[in-house]
Amino acid sequence: MLYAAIKLAGRLAINILCRRIRISHPEMLKRKGPLLLAVNHPNSFLDSILLDLLFTSPVWALARGDAFRNKTHARLLRKLNILPVYRSSEGVSNLSINYETFTACVDLFRQHQIVTIYSEALCVNEWHLRPLKKGTARLAIQTWEAGIPLTVLPVGLNYSSFRRFGKNVDINIGEPIYAQDIATNATDGQRLTAFNQLLLRRLQPLVYEIDKHDPETLQQKMGVRITRLEKISCTIPAGLGQLFHWPLYKPIQQIALHYFDKTVHYDSVVSSLLLLLYPIYLLLMAGLLWYSTHSFLAALALLIVAPFCAWCRVRIKPQFDPR
Repeated sequence: MLYAAIKLAGRLAINILCRRIRISHPEMLKRKGPLLLAVNHPNSFLDSILLDLLFTSPVWALARGDAFRNKTHARLLRKLNILPVYRSSEGVSNLSINYETFTACVDLFRQHQIVTIYSEALCVNEWHLRPLKKGTARLAIQTWEAGIPLTVLPVGLNYSSFRRFGKNVDINIGEPIYAQDIATNATDGQRLTAFNQLLLRRLQPLVYEIDKHDPETLQQKMGVRITRLEKISCTIPAGLGQLFHWPLYKPIQQIALHYFDKTVHYDSVVSSLLLLLYPIYLLLMAGLLWYSTHSFLAALALLIVAPFCAWCRVRIKPQFDPR
């Protein structure tokens, strides 16, 4: 119930969160499981949020194990379809939990579910594909050995910004990998290596390689052209939208700056809090307007006009981080 409610709220707000979401093969978003999404990891848990919101079916995700240390947090994360996976740097004693997680993933695949795994096993805010770890290969091969017809789908996530609200996102979906693509008569080590080499070849073209000091290339690949007429027509509603949403956005921004400014989580914290809280904020403001004016039509108009003004603001605001 919690997962479904949050997914519904996120889908209502996603077009305000992002100026543009461009998907190379949108028909793949309707795929059913068993499906493993092998994804790069540029923007913390916002990566999972976007994939979860865009895919029609529920999507499970593997997240860094230290987020599960608190038992209350662990229960909440599992209700949100998130399972723990540990790196060796987080303690060798925790690695046994990975076997439990992978077994749980195999069970999910038996139920025709979708799971996201971040093949780099590390989040860095950059336009670059980092070396792939072996977790994706191990999970895929373990699932195939269990007789499950798993499809591995390479997905490249690319963002125009890692700091600005209202970003452009390119989601590039590559050629799937099937069990027959990996030789079965090789050793375990050879199969893992062959899988990673194939995944690298199919994932590499999906992830943009842009130097952080190269704004021209970033503009060329990720920019959205705004016409003069569009900018003029959006200016007034954008100003109203900025004013109306300031009491929601500003505290969230300040909290994120205070706790996460120097981490890879800043953008995800801002975006996820806005996704969760915006529908509540909008309903609260509409309720206050109804209570003060006794006009249902005025409250209903607010529910329509406020998101439109927010969309106008997102449409014409700066697209890239300051140099």
